[in-house]
Amino acid sequence: MATTSLLPKSLSPFLTNTPSFSSTHFTKLSFLNPQDHPHCSKRPNLHTTHAKKWNPWLDPFDDGEDPDMEYGSLFVDGKQDEDERLPENPDNPYGFLKFPMGYSVEVASLALKVRGDVRRCCCVVSGGVYENLLFFPVVQLLKDRYPGVLVDIVASARGKQAYELNKNVRWADVYDPDEHFPEPADYTDMVGLLKGRYYDMVLSTKLGGIGHATFLYMTTARDRVSYIYPNVNAAGAGLFLSETFTPNSTNLSDGGYNMYYQMVDWLARPSKTVPQQPVPPLKVSISKKLKQVVESKYKNAGVARGKYIVIHGLESDSKASMQSKGDTDSLLPIQLWDAIASGLREFRPLFVIPHEKERENVEEVIGDDTSIVFITTPGQLAALINDSAGVIATNTAAIQLANARDKPCIALFGSQEKGKLFVPNAEQKNCVIVSSKTGRLKDIDIEAVNNAIPLFNMSLALV
Repeated sequence: MATTSLLPKSLSPFLTNTPSFSSTHFTKLSFLNPQDHPHCSKRPNLHTTHAKKWNPWLDPFDDGEDPDMEYGSLFVDGKQDEDERLPENPDNPYGFLKFPMGYSVEVASLALKVRGDVRRCCCVVSGGVYENLLFFPVVQLLKDRYPGVLVDIVASARGKQAYELNKNVRWADVYDPDEHFPEPADYTDMVGLLKGRYYDMVLSTKLGGIGHATFLYMTTARDRVSYIYPNVNAAGAGLFLSETFTPNSTNLSDGGYNMYYQMVDWLARPSKTVPQQPVPPLKVSISKKLKQVVESKYKNAGVARGKYIVIHGLESDSKASMQSKGDTDSLLPIQLWDAIASGLREFRPLFVIPHEKERENVEEVIGDDTSIVFITTPGQLAALINDSAGVIATNTAAIQLANARDKPCIALFGSQEKGKLFVPNAEQKNCVIVSSKTGRLKDIDIEAVNNAIPLFNMSLALV
């Protein structure tokens, strides 16, 4: 007798036949303007399906959501409610009673599973200051979509500094997700830390393979959502993740300002009686203490509030330059900044240096009476921009911070495509984009920059 005849006949449908799904189950609605995604060559239509290839090994008995199922309004209507329970011990930072929420059937409401409530969310954000700043709208979207959610961040040492500008983040832990070979002690310690916080959802912007997917799986979160590699390196990652996003390239920062649009679309998706969630703009909050520290700095540099223009993007090898990984050609030598600053008449240029070793170079080229301030953190840079009359900068975090604080700015880019990518709807943000015609930032037209300087005078007249 052939060996194939010994196989159970009931296994064949799961391995050969793929059940058909209704397109309504996985419809992906896009609410963003397609012009905001110039990096995306093929944007899904409003009526195209969002279904991924069905994997029978994940759950062979899963035929999808039952369209005839009716839930009571107690469990699924509207958004979740904020948890009004007070902790038994106010000094306990976790806010637990005698056991974690969701750990006992008697305490966790049924809606936590049926409606998909998220009480605690951890975001693993890849990249530096620039990438973490662009993640701020996602954090605000989480707060709007899931009222009362506690948002924690895991980022690199440089990326963590950005969250002193975000009041919606509870804790920010330092762990570089981009490290290919982390120390075993650091790896296991972070897994234990995240597992002990009992997250309902974990979001990751790192392009993951099976290794990173396993790391997220070990947090034991209910929903594990991450970007994955757009190539063979993503093999096996989907087995450990609840939802995956595949970018167009291996560098997620190539997407510019809307680099996280796939994750945003998924988080803002409508469900039951909850409509499509609008995406908030990038906003930052600055503490009084931070403003006082920065005010003393720029006063020592010889400038007054509202009477100076921030110059940011000096050529340097310092990591405090706050560049984007999607635009490496985003710094100018001091000789070109000297020519640009000479066009300022009503305001005094204030040069921001990322390292003290650059002070001597600036004073040598421009003069000893130059106003120079040493800034290395995004929080101090935001406070400096907040008290200024405007910003002239290359594609660094200064551009995004100026737009977040509604300050006029002149953005210098190596190409017009890069400008539209990183600063969409620049006119609405009171921002003028000046791009190089050769594709190299060093060849930028100084005269075009000087012609845009009256933008600051117009803003001062409106005030």
